[in-house]
Amino acid sequence: MTLLETIKREGAQTHRSAPRKFDPIAMPELAFTPELAREMEPMYQQVKDVVTPIEWMQFAPLVKAINELKVKRNAVILAHNYMTPEIFHCVGDYKGDSLQLAIEAGRTDADVIVQAGVHFMAETSKLMNPDKTILIPDMEAGCSLAASITAEDVRALRDAYPGVPIVTYVNTSAAVKAECDITCTSANAVQVVESLGSSRVLLIPDEFLAKYVQTKTDVEIIAWKGRCEVHEKFTGEELNELRGKDDSIKIIAHPECPPDVIAAADFTGSTKGMIDWVKTNKPPKVVLVTECSMSANVSAEVPETQFIKPCNLCPHMKRISLQNILESLVYMRNEVTIEPGVAARARRAVERMVNLKN
Repeated sequence: MTLLETIKREGAQTHRSAPRKFDPIAMPELAFTPELAREMEPMYQQVKDVVTPIEWMQFAPLVKAINELKVKRNAVILAHNYMTPEIFHCVGDYKGDSLQLAIEAGRTDADVIVQAGVHFMAETSKLMNPDKTILIPDMEAGCSLAASITAEDVRALRDAYPGVPIVTYVNTSAAVKAECDITCTSANAVQVVESLGSSRVLLIPDEFLAKYVQTKTDVEIIAWKGRCEVHEKFTGEELNELRGKDDSIKIIAHPECPPDVIAAADFTGSTKGMIDWVKTNKPPKVVLVTECSMSANVSAEVPETQFIKPCNLCPHMKRISLQNILESLVYMRNEVTIEPGVAARARRAVERMVNLKN
């Protein structure tokens, strides 16, 4: 069943599905043996340039245990682009940005979805897959953007700007989505804003994404002061210094970055857009101005390109590990739920975006 079929079938669902019962499974024994080394060698070849042999001795038993347990649980793992390579390449069933992952999950017949990402992503997966069990390995895996605005804040914006449509970035809680008219991603924000047919639009919560969109549309954009703690740390000065040392370097930036960073970049695009640009152009040297693990994950697939720092780590994404992914599957730990009334309204905001014509 496709995502849209799922949404249409569920409609404005206001009930909780009956809880599933899962048989207890013992924590597997984890040991790196010569036999395991031989068995896992083909998988290690995929990540050998970004995972050291010493690290692999720790990771391989966990990878094997997780992949076996996924079969027993009829589970899939959604691995965000900011996951470390051993998660992204070795246990992830679906890989991509947050909305990509939720859409792909809507097509699976798995009973259990493990979100290898942060909490708002797990909520979005639950919105798109209300009948499935959604787990997150660490409930404390948050997001500075999602934390920068509340449902109460959105209601106050409604009062302050009566009649002005509110677009929310998917990097927000379900409670915030429920108060908004439509959601957007960094890839489709301009299209979403212009689809509303309004001369003024509130675009929340990322201030820098709003400023970037303003350069691409005649619609007046009203911004909120939220920022991504990973992307806001980059500066145009440091990128210009890099280019001054080697003018062959290509700089690829995410629109959550400050305006001076975007001005210094050769290309600005969404997470997927950045990856596609590198895979298509295969520059000799590139700087991905985003979270560090994305560079590691792309470099495993584009070995001919040298990935130059800087990059910044997301402390929230790094709360997800092979160990707690395994534990979440063994113990069915950290299920993500959403109050039904909130879920119904938030789902409508997401559905409206999904239904936009390309």
